[in-house]
Amino acid sequence: MRSRSYGPDLTPPWKKPKPVPEVEAERDLVVEEAGTGFCGAVVRVEKTPEGLTVTLEDRHGKLRVFPMEPRGFLVDGAVVTLVRPRAGQPAPRRKTHTASGSIVVAGHQARVARAGRIYVEGKHDAELVERVWGDDLRIEGVVVEFLEGVDDLPAVVREFAPGPGRGLGVLVDHLVPGSKESRIAAEVAAGPFGAHVLVAGHPFVDIWQAVKPSVLGVDAWPSVPRGTDWKTGINAALGRTSSTGETWRWILSHVHSYRDLEPALLGRVEELIDFVTAPSEE
Repeated sequence: MRSRSYGPDLTPPWKKPKPVPEVEAERDLVVEEAGTGFCGAVVRVEKTPEGLTVTLEDRHGKLRVFPMEPRGFLVDGAVVTLVRPRAGQPAPRRKTHTASGSIVVAGHQARVARAGRIYVEGKHDAELVERVWGDDLRIEGVVVEFLEGVDDLPAVVREFAPGPGRGLGVLVDHLVPGSKESRIAAEVAAGPFGAHVLVAGHPFVDIWQAVKPSVLGVDAWPSVPRGTDWKTGINAALGRTSSTGETWRWILSHVHSYRDLEPALLGRVEELIDFVTAPSEE
């Protein structure tokens, strides 16, 4: 009787480790290095005397270089082996950055809402912040609510009662010296909750102006005569026959990322997010 021949590996199939898929390290691919937890987008792959290396850049612009083999990497939460991209065969594009310009965090779930909040002055402001910073806010667990008007701010602050671990950030339209908005902001800052409130404002009459006019195909935002409702005047100057609500939806549809907004707004929103997510506000 002929004996059955066996290979050198007697490990049952169900005990054998599953093969790790190979993924080409295309530029902007978001990767997590399993050993350190460093997460970033691929900047470059280089051949060195020690072997191939991959450079990753995190959302804060920090660069780290890792050997590609042997090394454990995660893509969308799954273990992979990174390999050098093949010339002429680009991998499918992935979403690598949020609309605010932050690097997408692979496999990250929205965090439980913080006690701190950001308030913005009006529905349109809230919609614009959500469109550009929504992904970042969900990762950070920051809820955005809106004020009906800046006149309500002192009452909102008293009701919210901000304190340690419960910071309140407020984005205000037309926060310029001598304005009603600046007087109300000063009142809040001098009040009993002032240490835990940050009122930041942009110089625009309305949040509409924070959208770059070139995005809408015009050279500049039109001037509106004093005494004319600003949004009604803008509608007429732009030749729009729709309601101001419909015009806003048209404007918002042209905003795809932070590049479509004026820097004077970008800095203020980032400042507010930093304020309510600072370690002292945990």
